[in-house]
Amino acid sequence: MTAVRGWEAERRRGFMLGLVPALVVLAATTVVPAVYLVATSLTPFTPVNPGSGLDFSEPWRNYVAAMQDARFLRSVWIQVQLSAVTVILQLAIGLGLALLLDIPSRLLEAVRTAFLLPMVLPPIVVAIIWKIIYAPDISPMHRMLRLVGLPVRSLVANAHTALWAVAAADTWEWFPFTMLMMLAALQMVPKEPIEAAQIDGANRVQLFWFVRLPYIEQALLVTALFRLIDSIKAFPLIYILTDGGPGRATEVTNYYDFVQTFNFSYWGYGSAVATLMVAGVFVLSWIVGRFAGDDGIDR
Repeated sequence: MTAVRGWEAERRRGFMLGLVPALVVLAATTVVPAVYLVATSLTPFTPVNPGSGLDFSEPWRNYVAAMQDARFLRSVWIQVQLSAVTVILQLAIGLGLALLLDIPSRLLEAVRTAFLLPMVLPPIVVAIIWKIIYAPDISPMHRMLRLVGLPVRSLVANAHTALWAVAAADTWEWFPFTMLMMLAALQMVPKEPIEAAQIDGANRVQLFWFVRLPYIEQALLVTALFRLIDSIKAFPLIYILTDGGPGRATEVTNYYDFVQTFNFSYWGYGSAVATLMVAGVFVLSWIVGRFAGDDGIDR
């Protein structure tokens, strides 16, 4: 018995020693930068005055300034609009295509890979593609519209349409992710309830709403959470397509943070804005996770 316990203790010790390198790398790449970010956010640090990085006399000054900055608050509202539109569109398109691809068909299986192309392209390449699409002089879309007598001005140069143009590009880039998640969830739905509902005379809409949807609801919520978090990182599209404009029509929070940090060298203030963004993501994750967990318990 003693030998068994000794072997078990050695095995656990070996597992712990095996984890040490991974934990060290994880700490070096996540924990240390996060601690430095929060510490810097408590100072008025700017490269113009290197000593300001150790000034903790007013630790909350950057957070108070952010809450009183109308430009920051407006960037948050723009981010909320962009995230809401892109997540809803990506879920709707992804789920619709997943339902289509779930139908047994050799043709659909052959074209399934084509739908993944936008997701595997580098974000900067996607941004350049859509910059060409939105350029009136060379855009195939604008040429087609002119042929049918519907000339349209540049969507990204109009303050009323620029944000929705960015949302369209972001939706095109990431709907394959939601499609894959939904397709995997649909293929795990048991066949027996579907067959029973078909015998009872349920049509396709009823089959989806009353049989399939309850099974994929958790996957839908998890997918929405992933895309909600990732929607905050639409920086490449905005940087290439609009540069935050026209005016500040597409200046989302991370782009505002980029301008404050690298254009104006307000590193302390930029760190505070980044910390607020991270905190917001954690809160959203907790809310969605709690909702998904409660829904699962109720069922």
